[in-house]
Amino acid sequence: MKKLLLLLTAVCFISFSCSNSEKKKGPVIGVSMLSLQNEFIVKLSDAMQAKADELGIELIIVDAEHSPLKQVEQIESFIAQKVDAIIMNPCEVEGSSPAVTKALAANIPIININSETKTEPTAFVGSDDVESARIAMKYLVDKMGGKGNLLMIQGYMGQAAQLKREAGAMEVLQNFPEIKLLASQTAEWDRSQGMSLMENWIQSYGSQITAVFSHNDEMGLGAVKALQNAGMKDKVIVVSVDAIDDALQAVKKGDLDATVFQNAANQANGAVETALMIIQNKPFDKEVIIPFELVTQDNVANYLK
Repeated sequence: MKKLLLLLTAVCFISFSCSNSEKKKGPVIGVSMLSLQNEFIVKLSDAMQAKADELGIELIIVDAEHSPLKQVEQIESFIAQKVDAIIMNPCEVEGSSPAVTKALAANIPIININSETKTEPTAFVGSDDVESARIAMKYLVDKMGGKGNLLMIQGYMGQAAQLKREAGAMEVLQNFPEIKLLASQTAEWDRSQGMSLMENWIQSYGSQITAVFSHNDEMGLGAVKALQNAGMKDKVIVVSVDAIDDALQAVKKGDLDATVFQNAANQANGAVETALMIIQNKPFDKEVIIPFELVTQDNVANYLK
């Protein structure tokens, strides 16, 4: 009996030690992503996981599925789990803001990655979406010779990237009165919706269309497909943002005229490293901005794997 008690005590001690050591493996960071159905967001998520593995950090990654309400609930769950930090890829500027407020009230640092909220987080790591639109539009304006008819495919309405890319595009357009914006509508970052929207526009505007600016590559590639099906692609310039793999291949082939490279790896690394610095009470930058870069047929080889 005495031996059995000693054995049980030893087992309990070992179990306790193991569970304790598991808990002490490293920091735990909760991550809520806008949508894991989007190729660029998946690249962000994968790059964060790779950096976390390298640094010995545990990530709990969840998909908000474009729902700010769901995202707020996910952050509440992370707070209940007492994670060491939160990284959030916001669904909406306004709608996701309560998540930041709740995290800060719970004294848990929250880092916004890639997109912004109205409520200021502990830190932000991403790129200047206004600049991405400026780069795309300056290229388009040059290719259009400063005149013609433009269509703009917008991202998910209310998200920072949509708001800022629209603002950047309009900022450039106001200097070119001979360029007319025929229509502007959302396709919610989705390729099939981009294709469907472009098909409707082809029916409405036909040969009037000179160029298309798409807020992301997925929608832009959908637009390219619709134009190809209508036999119009050779006459219409299409530029989009993100430089996902399919877009780079399309630029190489000449189907997509240009894309604007957004560095997912650098954003991901910056967010995880910033979170770790905050957890370790080390100095950190409240804002880390990763530059955008124009990709055309001339330099696309530098971006292809």
